[in-house]
Amino acid sequence: MDEKNKETVVLGIISQGISKFDKISRESNVEPKDLEPILHKLENSGLIKVDEKKGWLGTKIEINPTEEGYKEFERKLKILQEKWNQLEDTYKSGNKQELKQKLREDKSFLPSMMMFGIIDMIMFSMMFSMIGTSIGSFIQDEDMGGMDDGADDIGESDTGNDGGFDIDIGF
Repeated sequence: MDEKNKETVVLGIISQGISKFDKISRESNVEPKDLEPILHKLENSGLIKVDEKKGWLGTKIEINPTEEGYKEFERKLKILQEKWNQLEDTYKSGNKQELKQKLREDKSFLPSMMMFGIIDMIMFSMMFSMIGTSIGSFIQDEDMGGMDDGADDIGESDTGNDGGFDIDIGF
């Protein structure tokens, strides 16, 4: 995931109410060493504020979005939604080459779209099926953060399950 998208993801995670450094790192799938400069940049831009609260057990640091931060995240979310809508329209047009080109152009936005639930995974898998490739050729494993449930690719799993039902009737 490129730096701009990491910033969007981090701002989105914070806007969703997650305010602790370690939880932001875990939820955004951004390493702590990479998260710190992102947080400084967001703070310097006035998109987040860092609050220190004194308690019985010491100082507690909370990271919260500013009003401007909420607005910026909403703006970026709208842009991601528009990009997804364009991908869907291209898929529906049936033009494989144009779809492949748009997927390449929007490659860096795909993990952010997944994280914020913009992507319809069924439609997404049909897009890759249409162009005859796998999601893995477009999105790196580390960018899938939380999306990988043990499957190597859409429709495949390590268990060899053929998708049928396993019913135990007690005999």
